Amino acid sequence: MADERGGGELRPLDAAGDPTGPTEAVTDLAAAVAAREAAERPRWIWPAAGAVYPALLRAGVRVERCHDVELTEALLLGHAGRWGEPRSFAAAWARLSGAPVPPDPPPRPAAPPGHGQGALFDALPGPAGPGVDALTRVYADQLARVAATEHPGRFRLLVAAESAGALIAVEMGVAGLPWRAEVHDAILAELLGEPSPVGGPPRRLAELAARIADAFGVRQLHADSPAELLKAFARVGVELPNTRAWVLRGVDHPAVPLVLEYKELYRIWTAHGWSWREQWVRDGRFQPEYVPGGVVSGRWATRGGGALQIPKVIRRAVVADPGRRLVVADAGQLEPRVLAAVSGDARLAAAGGAGDLYAALARDAFAGDRAKAKVALLGAMYGQTGGAAVPALAVLKRSYPTAFGYVEAAARTGEAGGLVRSWLGRTCPPGSAGFGDPDGPSDPDGVADPQSPRARAARSRGRFTRNFVIQATAAEWASTLLATLRTELAGTDAELVFFQHDEVVVHCPAAQAEAVAEAVRRSGERATALLFGDTPVRFPLDLSIVDCYADAA
Repeated sequence: MADERGGGELRPLDAAGDPTGPTEAVTDLAAAVAAREAAERPRWIWPAAGAVYPALLRAGVRVERCHDVELTEALLLGHAGRWGEPRSFAAAWARLSGAPVPPDPPPRPAAPPGHGQGALFDALPGPAGPGVDALTRVYADQLARVAATEHPGRFRLLVAAESAGALIAVEMGVAGLPWRAEVHDAILAELLGEPSPVGGPPRRLAELAARIADAFGVRQLHADSPAELLKAFARVGVELPNTRAWVLRGVDHPAVPLVLEYKELYRIWTAHGWSWREQWVRDGRFQPEYVPGGVVSGRWATRGGGALQIPKVIRRAVVADPGRRLVVADAGQLEPRVLAAVSGDARLAAAGGAGDLYAALARDAFAGDRAKAKVALLGAMYGQTGGAAVPALAVLKRSYPTAFGYVEAAARTGEAGGLVRSWLGRTCPPGSAGFGDPDGPSDPDGVADPQSPRARAARSRGRFTRNFVIQATAAEWASTLLATLRTELAGTDAELVFFQHDEVVVHCPAAQAEAVAEAVRRSGERATALLFGDTPVRFPLDLSIVDCYADAA
């Protein structure tokens, strides 16, 4: 437990969470942690790694393992069908001790690099939280609840990967993604022209807006306003439901290509333009704040900076330092391979041993038609039941009935309001959380109306749970790879600098790049073995060693 003066309390525990010695008060927590790490490499029990570890890392202390109470509490609450209840250490202790459960504090506002870097242990507002005795009891309770899950071994792996992710998120935020400000500015000048001296849209956007207005025969039009665009199209006889790109592409009008170009450039200007670069890039690094498990499926999110939505053209600014390279690894066809591994369908698993899963399916069941095989598999996972997916799904259902039944069962459970779980035990939110909640009046005769709000909501939730069991497991595989890779890279000069869904970027000395690429391969194989054991399904990684992120395959 840390305090605001840089001190804290340490207590040794055994594997069951029971104390094995007295509590020790220390005045320099960073030094004490560093000493224990060098001598014992323990698993640290922390209320929240994101609150404790940044200060340690700034003091030069790197830890090997931790148990993040807050992230674990969220997983356990979800498993019990209580998704969304307060998950903080204080809330967990209140539930355990029978006290009123406090709400979780609001997330801290995102702090760009160089801002909000306080003292070693920043004082938190409000009264002091529960102490080390409470933390000990909460940890022991969490261990008991993990042991009571259907697959405790899998759930322990989930907790370990989630907690390791908390450490990695802090380390990546401190390391930062190499970013060349001068390259970024050159890209913006190439795409957008000169910035406006008065703060408005840059030259290229202003020119496009004028051409769009001309195409509609009006003097002025705010091209970034969906409402104005819809009215403009309506005036020329084109009624549209919205201005999304896929809708506009079906419209034959001279304004359409201009609007599509404007939307793309406007997004770059607002999300990654000059003001973004001035705010988020400092000393050659982009340093966002990563949030492990920030999405319901377990995928990561970021708080500020938009790190997980960097357009490919802007990635040209991500350039390795002199004498270093970027090792970029991308797991292709991850979710279909997960379905092959978890469903128990032997025929699909055999196809999953191939380099190109869709091509293997095409040879096996779709008369060599790779596109049809891809439509079928994606349709099964995402609930696409119309159009070209219908005959393809029929072939998939006939050829791979166990795999098809796996996602169908998840969909039916979701439609009925039930909970589904990932392979390791992450649980979907209940319908009451707003993810496809069946609502609206029930049919008085007990016969469901397929067009009623309740039936439509049930189908929506079924599509959500159908994909959740696959997408959440894919997130677990990627998180396990990341945790394993962190261990592989410990003690080297290589740094994990970026992680996005199923893509990892390592910044390393050029002479170590091949060894790092091999470490990534081993980590992928290790993650597969940890999750799925002896499976014929392979999870190949597309690996690139590049100077510039945009050049990765």
